[in-house]
Amino acid sequence: MPLPPSNRLLLSALALAMSLAVLPVQAAVDAKVQQAAEHLKDPALKLLEQLVNIDSGSGYEPGLTQVRTLVEAELKKLGASIETFPNTAPDKSQHLVATLKGTGKANILLLAHMDTVFKEGSAAARPFHIKDGRAYGPGVMDDKGGIVVALQALQILKESNFKDYGQITLLLDASEETGSEAASALIQKVAKTHDVVLNLEPGRPADGLVVWRKGSATAVVEVTGKASHAGVAPELGRNAAMEAAHQILQLGQLGDAEKKTTVNFTVINAGDRINVIPDHAVAKADVRAAVPEEFDRVEKDLARVSADKLIADTQVTTRLERGLPPMPQTPASDKLVAMAQGIYGELGRKLTVEGTGGAADASLAAAVGVPTLDGFGIVGGNIHTPEEYAEVESVVPRVYLLTRMLMELSK
Repeated sequence: MPLPPSNRLLLSALALAMSLAVLPVQAAVDAKVQQAAEHLKDPALKLLEQLVNIDSGSGYEPGLTQVRTLVEAELKKLGASIETFPNTAPDKSQHLVATLKGTGKANILLLAHMDTVFKEGSAAARPFHIKDGRAYGPGVMDDKGGIVVALQALQILKESNFKDYGQITLLLDASEETGSEAASALIQKVAKTHDVVLNLEPGRPADGLVVWRKGSATAVVEVTGKASHAGVAPELGRNAAMEAAHQILQLGQLGDAEKKTTVNFTVINAGDRINVIPDHAVAKADVRAAVPEEFDRVEKDLARVSADKLIADTQVTTRLERGLPPMPQTPASDKLVAMAQGIYGELGRKLTVEGTGGAADASLAAAVGVPTLDGFGIVGGNIHTPEEYAEVESVVPRVYLLTRMLMELSK
């Protein structure tokens, strides 16, 4: 029996209401934060230009000091207290920790780094410039753009008199690209006193965040052979270079694509004279793994597989030097992602989520159990190359995203 029109209308209304109830509701944009971010765009680009035009390659203390001094001046304007910590000797650079105190309870740690992969002279050869909507220069996205985003977000909080957080800490590493014992210890010590960590590494090219990272390690293979004249009596020698080449070929197969583990030999040293059979060789491989157990497996397989030698009477030893741990995706990081996606949605933008084989300081914070999310810097591409760039139009939305994250996390 067909339903009366009034009942059909009621059922349709109920169905519509139920369908709307399960749809995500996009919050309205925070107009004040958006306007502030847009107002700070030009100052942000000017500050980025200043930072990029300073050579601050890992270990280059004069440039790193210059960057730190410039950032310190900006932080002091915001009312932050500043501390510096020496790097691992012989590196004379210093790490910076700036603290802002609020009236709330949440303790939030922001991570960024001052060093780049570019050698001294790069800034003069390729100074900051903007072309076709992209900013270029050494370290423009990795990670000087991240430093700028952090400073602008903190500026907006100051201008709006927002103090609902307990404490916001900005930690600037002076040796992220190479790693150091001092930096690792400092980051983990500081992270333990915070509720959440946001890392200011570059935003991914697809305008996203990084929810997991591989850990890093170095596989070292040493070969001891026997020297001899290469032309007169090569048969009396035991060629360490040839044995190292054999080991590279077989140990380079220890990766596991399904588990995202890679083993890539990148450095080899053997011999110093053309007419002498080399008696010593060292080969090193970059090892990346998404889970710690894979490092254990690779370490064991290095010793096991290297026992298969090409040249008799050579000695082969292996070891795995562990670097940064993996940063896994967790339920806690998923909650941070959901918050970030909601905030980006306020701007009508979609935030993608990715993983990467690159290791970063975020992994150190995640390893001590603090909820961590990465990739809050400026969006760009061609990282670690002379063509590295940052998207100019990503500055405002990225500053908005970080500012609103700080505000929401303060709740």
